Formats: sequence, structure tokens, C-alpha cells
Amino acid sequence: MEIFGCYFGTINVAIFTYDNWSMTTRKKILLTGASGTIGYEVLKQLYDKSEAYEITAFDVKSPNSVKKLKQFSNKVEIVYGNISEVNDLIKVCSDKDVVIHLAAIIPPLADEKPKLSYQVNTLGTKNLIRLLEQNSPNVFFLYSSSISVYGDRISNPFITTNDIINPSYGDVYAETKIEAEESIKRSKLSWSIFRLSAIMGSHKISKLMFHLPLKTLMEIATPKDAARAFVNAIENPKPLLNRIFNLGGGRNCRIRYDEFLSRSFSIYGLGKLDFPLKSFAEKNFHCGYCADGDELENILNFRKETVDDYFEREKKKTSPFIKFFTSIFKWAIKKHLLNQSEPLIAIKKKDQKMINRFFNISIG
Repeated sequence: MEIFGCYFGTINVAIFTYDNWSMTTRKKILLTGASGTIGYEVLKQLYDKSEAYEITAFDVKSPNSVKKLKQFSNKVEIVYGNISEVNDLIKVCSDKDVVIHLAAIIPPLADEKPKLSYQVNTLGTKNLIRLLEQNSPNVFFLYSSSISVYGDRISNPFITTNDIINPSYGDVYAETKIEAEESIKRSKLSWSIFRLSAIMGSHKISKLMFHLPLKTLMEIATPKDAARAFVNAIENPKPLLNRIFNLGGGRNCRIRYDEFLSRSFSIYGLGKLDFPLKSFAEKNFHCGYCADGDELENILNFRKETVDDYFEREKKKTSPFIKFFTSIFKWAIKKHLLNQSEPLIAIKKKDQKMINRFFNISIG
């Protein structure tokens, strides 16, 4: 597939194809969700290649996003807006060569505020597609989806893109991602969808930790590696066009969830993973191994880090003082965490509807 484009200026005319994009003009890149965990890493990598790319970073305005993005403003156009508002988006959708669409509401907020999740994840994506079709019809659209679309895979953790889409009950995030994917596939754009495995970087402990069954097999990916896949895709779109891939860190990033938590608790000074029985759900989440993940790696060569690299980085980030302080109050911290365990709360309240969500048991 070839796309021919011309830029008429005082110096040159650029003609480019997906086989050999010309470097006589800088590619115009739009990045959404630029201050997010992966978006921030993508932006840093694009910034280092700013001689080749004309970068526009789009994000919702907040103290955090302003603080994180201002350092790039000398080489990046920073545009703040709401992705669900057409008037905000239209400012950034003209004359783009590549869009890396990462803006999303993620769990647990996605489940707590389903309307907001739909507005951003689904409606925002539809708005973006429509405006690009009108103003940048030849754009290459890269989208970050999630392996949550496959649902619970405890009994069969080896996941491929040919598997049935079956989101877990109550997983609003997965549902919005599925709808967004359908909008992309129906669009007139050239696209590629990466379904991301568990991204572990600026990982925060929340009530969601209890939704994931302890025996779940996980394949993590670091933000840097995930970002590298999107950035590398800019220069190698042809084998990706109109295809879906699972993106994971590979065999060296595989671990069981109870081991992941145990190592994390040790690093942070929280001691042993000694929560009461039924604190963790036993079904109805997601995660697994990307059985076909090597396909994307063979195209983009993005994997540089392992699960051990992740833990080593967490050790360096955790100061001895913080670890010591945490170890003193670990009982209080664990109690606070346990009070957020929805599976355990369901058992205590004998809430059969919630029990059915997390367990295969009945309360008489």
C-alpha cells in the first residue's frame, strides 16, 4: 500500500511511501495522553528524535500534566484539552502523518466512573477518528488497547489475538476498549492496535490489587519497552497495517501474581504477603501470557527490559528511610489495604451478587 503526499515549500517537494518514508520533511506526530505512564515515555523518546519529528502532545490540563510536559515545550507543541470535546480535538487533527493514541481512563477510576470512562475511552476515540478522517485521511493511527478484552484466563493463560473477546463481568475499562477497537476497524484510516499486557512502571497499590487472583500468570511490560514499540512503529508501519497485536515483555517478563506481590512487599518494607483467606478474588479478572507476543517483537525490536529489571528499579526508587518507616507501620498500612478488599467485604456482608463476581461459592 502506498500513500503519496506532497509538501510545497520554497525548498523541496517530499514524496513518501509506507515502504520508504522520506526524511526530507519531518513527520508530523500527534501523541494523546502525553503525561500518562506510557505517554510520558513515548514523549521522551520522540523528543530525542525531534530532528525527524514535528511533535504535538495533547492532554487534559492538570497540575500534574503541566508540570510533566513543560520541560518539552521548546521542541514540542503542547495542547491541552478534553478528548471527548470536538472543539478541543479539532485543534490538533490537521495534517498529521502519525497518531499515537494513548489517552484513556484506566482502572480503578474507569470502573468507579463508567460514564467518564466511556466519554474518554470510547467517545474520545470516535471523535478523534472522525476528525482525522476529515483532516488527515492518510494518517497512520496507532492505538493502545488492553489484554483485558480477553477476560479471565486463569484456566488458559496463553493468549493469542485469535482468541474470543470476553471481558470479565464489571470490567468497564475492557468494554470501552472493545468499543474503541471496533470504531478503529470500521474507520477509513490505516491503523494498528496493540493490546498491552500489565504495564508496570509508576505502579500504585490500590483496591484493584485484590481483584487479581493470586495464582494468575502475568506477563508484564515496562513503560519504556511499551513506548519503544509505539515509537519504532512510526518508521515501520507496513507489516503493522490494519492488524492487531498483543504487546508483552516476553518470557523474561513472566511471573505469577503472588510472587510479584511478595517481591514488591519486600522491596517496600511491607513484609510478608499475609492477608486473610478470601482477601483476593479467585476469578473474573484478566492477565496471562502473550503467546503470540514475539510477532510484534520481531517487527519492532522493542524489548529491552525484564521483570528483574523492574524490581531492581523499584529497589533504587525506594529509599532506606522510606522502607524503614514503612516497615514500622506495615501493620497499619496492611490493615488500610485490607479494608479496601472488595472480595473480603463481599464475604463479610454475605453479598451474593458480589460473591458471584469474585468466587465460585455460595453463602447460605
